Amino acid sequence: MAKSPQSKGPISNQHDTVGAMSNVQAVGLGTLNWFGASTIERMSDMGAEWMTFVAERVREDVALQHSILHAKTPDELQNAQMAFLQKAMDQYAAETGKMIELSSKLFETSEDDEGPSDNVNV
Repeated sequence: MAKSPQSKGPISNQHDTVGAMSNVQAVGLGTLNWFGASTIERMSDMGAEWMTFVAERVREDVALQHSILHAKTPDELQNAQMAFLQKAMDQYAAETGKMIELSSKLFETSEDDEGPSDNVNV
């Protein structure tokens, strides 16, 4: 197969690749520059809060299975299920409040934030 007149050598292709990656980075990551450091930290806090909540709910699921396996009467089984459901509703309601509070503070600015950066190389 013959080379077309538009074919470029390896050095030129490498330069084109670097330029293309820079353009992708500027388009894809440029909006992250609007987030201050405190916004990123708050997003991380929200993620950590959610993961802690999920871990606690998994522990509750395991505890329910343990209670079900050790129930000796239908009343014990029903009580275990009702206690599980009540605790789940309470925990989900509390977690919803926490997440609403965290998300309402997500984009607040503080004195530590320098504002948006013009640097697209995050």
